[in-house]
Amino acid sequence: MYNGDAIVAACDQLAAISADEGQLTRCYLTPEHARANAQLAQWMQDAGMQTWQDAAGNQWGRLEGSDPSLPALLLGSHSDSVINAGRYDGPLGVLLAIGVVARLNAAGQRPTRSVEVVAFADEEGTRFGTALLGSRAVAGSWDPAWWEIVGRDGVTLRQAFIDFGLDPERVGEAARAPESVAGYLEAHIEQGPVLEAERRSLGVVSAIAGARRFAITIRGEAGHAGTTPLDLRRDALSGAAEAIVAIETLARAAGIVATVGSLETFPGAVNVIPGEVRMSLDIRAERDEDRDRTLDAIRETCDRIGEARGLAWYWQETHSAPAVACSPQLVEALSDAISTVSGTDSGPVMRLASGAGHDGMAMAGICDIGMLFVRCDRGISHHPDESVQARDVDDALNAMSTAVSALIA
Repeated sequence: MYNGDAIVAACDQLAAISADEGQLTRCYLTPEHARANAQLAQWMQDAGMQTWQDAAGNQWGRLEGSDPSLPALLLGSHSDSVINAGRYDGPLGVLLAIGVVARLNAAGQRPTRSVEVVAFADEEGTRFGTALLGSRAVAGSWDPAWWEIVGRDGVTLRQAFIDFGLDPERVGEAARAPESVAGYLEAHIEQGPVLEAERRSLGVVSAIAGARRFAITIRGEAGHAGTTPLDLRRDALSGAAEAIVAIETLARAAGIVATVGSLETFPGAVNVIPGEVRMSLDIRAERDEDRDRTLDAIRETCDRIGEARGLAWYWQETHSAPAVACSPQLVEALSDAISTVSGTDSGPVMRLASGAGHDGMAMAGICDIGMLFVRCDRGISHHPDESVQARDVDDALNAMSTAVSALIA
């Protein structure tokens, strides 16, 4: 775990113990999760850490500082995956964290402050549809209503806990007191193309975007495609098409992102005017006020389209997560570390917001958070073609080590 090649190889090894017919899928509270925890625990021990699995199934390691009473600095990411995943989304950050501690231990450095590494067990929400279960347990924000959620395999979350060997009644023991944590640092592949386009191996995350999602139904009137004149139609699909272009235009002008990723027409016949459309909207921004201001403009525009075309709009919000700002202190620590390892000729350190959600969103409830992005090939993620370069991982390991050394001295 002392260099990029070793960490990339470890990501490959971790993927191999979860592969099924060539597909990497590692869901919460499954045999693949258990095997990953066991392997990560071994690597943590090899790096000089004491290890344990907490009451929510997260895997931990700790390098004891000379003053154990001080709040610990937490490093890590998640070990779970989406269906048919890539090898680096999550595990790369866990293995980089282990590599940082391995370097400290190999150098005989006993930090003043303890360092802990965590592999969160459920960031993706693949099995139960509710993301960040592992980090929410650690942040003390576990919701008892989750126990009756039925997973994609027909098993409730409560039963999955029992089958995994965990006690649902003890999940509260995973929670960390805010005063026990000095901060949380995570390295993660960018999952986007910006760093590659800018020819940068690393970037610092300024904030994790807040997201809102909606299921939208547009109702007009179905009719015969050959006998209904255009000016007498209430075509729900034409209204949706106009709205989709408006959504893109408004989001672009506001400097945020908005996506219509799902679209269904009814009755869906070639010779029938669409009387109803169901579509999704995902809207995200680094600042909640920018997102919500643009959302208001989108809704007003949709109302105007509906009035002009004789359409009714029905909105159902299905998800809402506030934006989370990264700690200025940790942003500066990571930026300084990148400048140190890259040299003064590399120019200003790139800072960018994360459009994807991360465990830091939950951890921000109990401590400061900071994130480092690592360039990934073509920005591809959540796909088997996910790829990183070992030299970029070397840069990330050097930067994380430099930042951690400064924070725990």
